[in-house]
Amino acid sequence: MEDTNPEELSKLRKGVVGVQFLFVAFGATVLVPLLVGLDPSTALFTAGIGTLLFHLVTRGRVPVFLGSRFAFIAPIMKATELYGLPGTLSGLTGVVLVFFLVSALVRWRGVKLIPRLFPPIVVGAIIILIGISLSGSV
Repeated sequence: MEDTNPEELSKLRKGVVGVQFLFVAFGATVLVPLLVGLDPSTALFTAGIGTLLFHLVTRGRVPVFLGSRFAFIAPIMKATELYGLPGTLSGLTGVVLVFFLVSALVRWRGVKLIPRLFPPIVVGAIIILIGISLSGSV
């Protein structure tokens, strides 16, 4: 059964992708807080609020769930060790502000700015380093 528009998924395929993403996003949103010593229920609540705000701002044009990021595990653990939980949460607030500034810059200059700031060769290497550094905790 072929779709008429290759960019539009059938309802069955949307369902399969949705269930797959549910397992991935929920797993990450629960696992990351457990690994860094935070409360998973707080992570789920804030991820839900953040996702709702994101959909409100983008008017639902981008289907996404904003959950935990594995890239933050090592920095959160080290920051908690050095500065305690309040210092770590302050640092995470700073990260949110940086994300906001980058999103404002992309909105102002357009999405073509992203590959110029983050070329695939750099992003790929960073993802590999994150995976290698987390392999010991798995």
